[in-house]
Amino acid sequence: MAQIVVVTSGKGGVGKTTSSAAIATGLAQRGQKTVVIDFDVGLRNLDLIMGVERRVVFDIVNVIQGEAKLSQALIRDKRVEGLAILPASQTRDKDALTKEGVQTIIEELSKDFDWIVCDSPAGIEKGALLALYFADHAIVVTNPEVSSVRDSDRILGVLQSRSKRAEEKREPVKEHLLVTRYDPDRVAKGEMLKLDDIREILAIPLLGVIPESETVLKASNTGNPVILDGDSNAGQAYRDAVGRFLGESIEHRFLDPEKKGLFRRLFGRAA
Repeated sequence: MAQIVVVTSGKGGVGKTTSSAAIATGLAQRGQKTVVIDFDVGLRNLDLIMGVERRVVFDIVNVIQGEAKLSQALIRDKRVEGLAILPASQTRDKDALTKEGVQTIIEELSKDFDWIVCDSPAGIEKGALLALYFADHAIVVTNPEVSSVRDSDRILGVLQSRSKRAEEKREPVKEHLLVTRYDPDRVAKGEMLKLDDIREILAIPLLGVIPESETVLKASNTGNPVILDGDSNAGQAYRDAVGRFLGESIEHRFLDPEKKGLFRRLFGRAA
């Protein structure tokens, strides 16, 4: 039976879809058969991040409404073996998603995949609630800013009360914290929340810290999940996070301000 992971946040624009793509890709790189589902009906972006937008023929709503088979809507990644994408609809209303339809899709996918990663819309609208309802794990994505952390705290409350596991009084969803767009220099200047403060407020295990990096935007624009860029700090941080998620003991990196040499101190980044 597949494990279901929801990648969620209370606030938009924190890097949730980027993280969903990276984590799903990283799991597949580790030999885990993985499918990532876009639940953001109407604002479909996962296919762009994954670089498969031109291969979308059918989507999750087509499958739920019986207009296509699941096998027709699934897009197999050409770069990483064992990775597949189920896109969202760009033209339908969010009400097209139903709990019964999502459950049927998850049950069918569970026969062939080890992990089902659900890329949730921000907040607590219908698509987001359906994305988290069936979850075994929740990766809560937040930026080091007060509003993002506060909204993530709200999402934790929803996970603890409105998931299927909560309804059935089973073991709760396993929660993991992923901090994105972390800039140690700005943290040192007091312009961003400290990691310790974020951890104290949210009080869930830290999965990873993804440093602020131009390579994330470049990867998104070219349709290549940033985890495939093994030379970038962000790509390495996502790889570390996937390793920790699979139970490996990996020290956190990219948490401290970069030490600058004499020339960089004198002349700035241009040196």
